[in-house]
Amino acid sequence: MIGASESPRFLWIGPLCAVVGVLGFSFKAILIKLAYAASPVDPLTLLALRMLYSAPFFVAMAWWSGRGVEARRFTPADWRVLAALGFLGYYLASLLDFLGLQYITASLERLVLFLNPTIVVVLSALLLKRPITRRALAALVLSYAGIALCMWQDLRIGGDPHATWQGGALVFASAIAYALYLVGSGEIIARLGSSRFIAWAMLASTLFVLIHFALVRPLSALAVPAKIHRLTLAMAVFSTVLPTWLIAESIRRMGANAASLVGSLGPVFTIGLGAMILGEPVFAVQLIGAALVLAGVLLVTVRKSDAA
Repeated sequence: MIGASESPRFLWIGPLCAVVGVLGFSFKAILIKLAYAASPVDPLTLLALRMLYSAPFFVAMAWWSGRGVEARRFTPADWRVLAALGFLGYYLASLLDFLGLQYITASLERLVLFLNPTIVVVLSALLLKRPITRRALAALVLSYAGIALCMWQDLRIGGDPHATWQGGALVFASAIAYALYLVGSGEIIARLGSSRFIAWAMLASTLFVLIHFALVRPLSALAVPAKIHRLTLAMAVFSTVLPTWLIAESIRRMGANAASLVGSLGPVFTIGLGAMILGEPVFAVQLIGAALVLAGVLLVTVRKSDAA
């Protein structure tokens, strides 16, 4: 939604924030694949480095968003919800995603993750007893038909069908974990504010990642090549912290529906980046499948109108 006091000269800022934010999120899978190709680093170590590099930024965000006298004090129940949602949304979902990217292409990963809104529809029906409309049902059919086409294409050209199925299942489980996070986060975001909630949920997930790492890896495992540190620092800044803020700013300036439309560029960006940087092949069947997924997701994310 565009604010009433927003100068027409600055209306371009919202769309620019949305496009750059989506591009940043889309680049995450590319950076992960580059790290796997550069060194035999395991997913948990890679995730731990990403969270370590991003944590100072979220500490600053938590302080900034909670510094005003109007900031709501956290209750014990708030802390429990933050811990549970941080576990689901940024620890478990991220770990499953990093694991899955060992086996599938960046473009397929992004398309599977893009199913999040359709998974939210199903979970809302199961957990919150919200009916699935005809529009939502059509979206589910289109989206999953598109993913089936993309999976079929990857299975046809891939060298190891078992690895493709395993990677796809891991990333789909990641999408379910993140959808559970989205379903459960609405009420607490309304109480705490989006920036404050995101900052503390990310810090909670960082704690879970580091506990997991400490239990199964020696500290020396963090002594990876300098290139891995550069890639994870880029992942933390340009594919985690910066796009999180940019997308929130775009929603503030142009509304959730318009931001959702720009968000549909995500899989397109990843397919293009995967082809240019990773040399991932692009086929007509894959593009048709991607178009079906985009159409289905847009059916459930874009309303008929957005208040001006």
